[in-house]
Amino acid sequence: MFKGLGGLGDMGKMMKAAQEMQTKMGELQEQLASITVEGESGAGMVKATATAKGELTALNIDPSIFNADDKEMVEDLILAAIKDAQSKARDRSEEETRKLTEGLGLPAGMNLPF
Repeated sequence: MFKGLGGLGDMGKMMKAAQEMQTKMGELQEQLASITVEGESGAGMVKATATAKGELTALNIDPSIFNADDKEMVEDLILAAIKDAQSKARDRSEEETRKLTEGLGLPAGMNLPF
């Protein structure tokens, strides 16, 4: 019945592979929530910690930068640290996703739906 589909003809195998991928994607989402990355700015004076999913979990600011005259600079350093953490989170998420797709034998660069 499915002879023309080659290796994809076995629907049971396809369903099993789809279920396996769904399970692995769920596990990856859990892992990404527990992996943390740290972004920084101002030579480490401001540090932002985020999960690999991009959720900000902590912000550490060196008290020496608190000066009312430097309010704009402090705000810029905070934003820079958060953006750095988010960028690192995005990179880590892409790296972990790439590992998953390669492990499942999927083509490199395949974008999974998350």
